[in-house]
Amino acid sequence: MQITYATQAAPGGVNEDCVVAGPDWAIVLDGATAPAGVDSGCVHDVAWLVRRLAAALSARLADGSGGSLADIVAESIEQVCASHGGTCDLSNPDSPSSTVAAMRRRNGMVECLLLADSPIAVRRRDGSLHVVEDDRVAHLPGGRPYTLEKVRTHRNRPGGFWVASSVPEAAHQAVTAAFPETEVEEIAMCTDGVTRLIDHYGYDWPGLFGSLRTGGPAHVIDLVRRAEREQPIPGAKPHDDATALYATCGGVGPSPEAGSTRPRND
Repeated sequence: MQITYATQAAPGGVNEDCVVAGPDWAIVLDGATAPAGVDSGCVHDVAWLVRRLAAALSARLADGSGGSLADIVAESIEQVCASHGGTCDLSNPDSPSSTVAAMRRRNGMVECLLLADSPIAVRRRDGSLHVVEDDRVAHLPGGRPYTLEKVRTHRNRPGGFWVASSVPEAAHQAVTAAFPETEVEEIAMCTDGVTRLIDHYGYDWPGLFGSLRTGGPAHVIDLVRRAEREQPIPGAKPHDDATALYATCGGVGPSPEAGSTRPRND
């Protein structure tokens, strides 16, 4: 596997994303920015949680720990909970949290795990595309707009949505998928600061793969920033932390016609 990635804080902010990769695994995390004035019950900020979780996951993936990805994520969440050292109220429903996107190559398979909205897109050698996504946060009972109370009462609950925070069981509620390694050509892992290109700016996944292939992850983040400046998203924050990872499998490059950027000023 060849893996490249880039991450960038929203202008003027602290990066609450994190990305780490090894020879045959990768993780992408996106911390949930704390709403203003909300008491999380925790003396640590979101960036602390994200980096502690990234370290715990990386240690297990790097040493080839056995067990499923869900087991690894659950053990890592449990380790981070212990790292709070009794200083924090981990029962607080607003405790810091993060998405998790994890991928590894093991026993001839490419395994994927997702908690919340940081999707993994897999392009097969036959040109077909599969997007592994966890969209439960977009389908809470009653529909949008979501109040803080609605999010609070549905986080890490059956019938709601699941994130990495203070409940190790969340890992076993994750969305998972696996693909034969011989069928996989390219993989993209992105936080929602990058998938803005798809959700709001006219890209699709083949186009995003084309931009990753020709320009790399840092170029894709540049495209996001330019689009945000030229066409702000109504009702959304003007910028978000942005992380993109691009992996190729087997050392065989994709065919030139496999994807391209959208036909605009890229």
